[in-house]
Amino acid sequence: MSATLNRREFLSATSAVAGGLMVGFHVPGLAQAGTPTPELNAWVQVLPDDTTLIRIARSEMGQGTLTGLAQLVAEELDCDWHKVKTEYPTPGQNLARNRVWGSMSTGGSRGVRDSHEYVRKGGALARALLIQAAANQWNVSVVECSTAAGHVLHAGKKLSYGALAAEAAKLAAPADIQLKPAKDWKLAGRPMKRLDTRPKLDGSLIYGMDLQLPGMLNAAIKDCPVFGGKLRSFDAAAIESRPGVKKVVKVGDTAVAVVADTWWRAKTALDALPIVWDEGANATQNSADTAAVLKAGLDADTAAVGSSQGDVKAALAGAARRVEAVYGYPHQNHATMEVMNATALITPAKPGTPERCEVWTPTQNGEAALAATAEAAGLPPSACEVYKLHLGGGFGRRGAVHDWVRQAVLIARELPGTPVKLIWSREEDMTHGRYHPVTQCKLTAGLDEAGKLTALHMRISGQSIIAGIFPQNIRDGKDPAVFQGLSAGGAEGALGYAVPNLLIDHAMRNPTVPPGFWRGVNLNQNAVYLECFLDEVAHAAKRDPLALRRELLANSPKHLAVLNAVAAKAGWGKPRPKGRHLGLAQIMGFGSYVAACAEVSVNKKGELKIHRIVAATDPGHAVNPQQIAAQVEGSFVYGLSAALFGEITVKDGRVEQQNFNTYPMLKMEHMPAVETLVMPSGGFWGGVGEPTIAVAAPAVLNAIFAATGKRIRDLPLSKHSLV
Repeated sequence: MSATLNRREFLSATSAVAGGLMVGFHVPGLAQAGTPTPELNAWVQVLPDDTTLIRIARSEMGQGTLTGLAQLVAEELDCDWHKVKTEYPTPGQNLARNRVWGSMSTGGSRGVRDSHEYVRKGGALARALLIQAAANQWNVSVVECSTAAGHVLHAGKKLSYGALAAEAAKLAAPADIQLKPAKDWKLAGRPMKRLDTRPKLDGSLIYGMDLQLPGMLNAAIKDCPVFGGKLRSFDAAAIESRPGVKKVVKVGDTAVAVVADTWWRAKTALDALPIVWDEGANATQNSADTAAVLKAGLDADTAAVGSSQGDVKAALAGAARRVEAVYGYPHQNHATMEVMNATALITPAKPGTPERCEVWTPTQNGEAALAATAEAAGLPPSACEVYKLHLGGGFGRRGAVHDWVRQAVLIARELPGTPVKLIWSREEDMTHGRYHPVTQCKLTAGLDEAGKLTALHMRISGQSIIAGIFPQNIRDGKDPAVFQGLSAGGAEGALGYAVPNLLIDHAMRNPTVPPGFWRGVNLNQNAVYLECFLDEVAHAAKRDPLALRRELLANSPKHLAVLNAVAAKAGWGKPRPKGRHLGLAQIMGFGSYVAACAEVSVNKKGELKIHRIVAATDPGHAVNPQQIAAQVEGSFVYGLSAALFGEITVKDGRVEQQNFNTYPMLKMEHMPAVETLVMPSGGFWGGVGEPTIAVAAPAVLNAIFAATGKRIRDLPLSKHSLV
């Protein structure tokens, strides 16, 4: 035995000794023994041993969607929570069954809020069928029966769901299904333990990079380092004789891969491969060039209007005082801990059996991964399948664009009959992402003689994610997603602040760096721009920042409620320890109302210490308050990493940041205490995983100003001096 053991080696060795811990590996897509048990519906299957199998169409990437959706199904089903298991249906199954599971996309904090109704109906329908089966057996009316913890009850008798499931599956579905009101919830709304914690701890949970298949080979890949460039040539003969190397493969027009028996051998051979790139027209592009283009857009004559009210031009011209500032937000990478990876297998056609392509991958959208698989394989989707695995981080990177899946399939086509696992190196992952869009924003406010805000113009100049990924959805030069959190109204991201004369517009300027949906998306920079600028307005008018916000939010009670909650909890306006200062921010996004109050200090050396953040969230309904709190805390890790350190820059057409030494993450020493207030007001379903990211940076920036008098208007903080 080697002197060092990985996690799974340790568990395998100790299980034999301990006699109690046995790790069972379940690999999606491989045949499992046993006779299939009839399902009650697409969402619920009850096994003879009373195990309830709940199918989850959305992806689990650490955010808790799997547990939350299972809670909702189990709530309506009234099953025994301790006997609940989950599994992913495949996109191929979804396609074959007329999309019975609906959308398989997990992004925009929509995992629960977009599917809560129909998954609950799945649980309620299964319960109704089980009750009917029991009533039939007892020859009584269904109205005389009740359920509890996986049993149907009647007059002192009970039957387990496992004993009833086979007969229940044969019954016709009732025409009308009633869902429980939230006030009657027993499982949903409670802080239940996550279903995926144990398999993560005991090593049985399979991530994409863990996957092992019989006869599998491994691939490493290099794409052209310049966006828009191509692969000109490579000298395969220079490395083909290296140990373990099986093949050198051209991948599309831009990349080359080495396939070997181990990934490390593939990677080191690839590093030694002589490659000539055609860098193309973008090889001279730099971040400074992009910044100049965006700056020009701030004063461009034309721009797409997001919100408009009153006459901003006249109101600004007649204002007693004007306040103006320009803010900026950089490109940022998703930097998921698990890099992009996929395993692909092409099974050649045989007499009576058509060609088939299968892919195992972490994905936020199984259907999009299936589409990418079919396109790369040159096969109809019905001849392909994708087996979704848990994600070691997604943050939007594994959602709309599946470039790594396409690459894996193209490589596997060169080795038919052999599964090939493609793993990107960290450097490849860092330099070939789909990055958070770069923007600048010019804000101009008009104040009357009493210091009240009478006019506001926000001109955003910069990149459009929709133009970069779904250009067909751009209408009249407008990308509605740019205005996240700044809408005049609606259920997704209303502005909240009442300003008599308002204009928010966007001058679209798209650099060569490809954009993507990055956790929190455009709400992040919009919150920085608006919330930091309102602090500037408050100080210019010699007004308390909280008082100014309260005045502007007088007609937006839900915005105001979360703001007041964090201010009260943090002790706004009360004496503080010497050197401690507070900063506020609030916004609505992804259907939820969020606010934060940060407490910071800055010493004489200019060293920042974020002591604590009080955060409030009103998502309407709270399915699992404990998980919401965890998501809020995690979102601050992500948001503060971006605020303090996150910046992707381009020089000579290349991303300069190669790994975590030049693109650092938040360390324990930087992480503040987070006090989470979950404030579900009911009546709507909002998101959880993304909204609070947006208030992390502006709350801290406003606290820094309170501490130092210095206004930081572009991120990350690491490039600024605070003395």
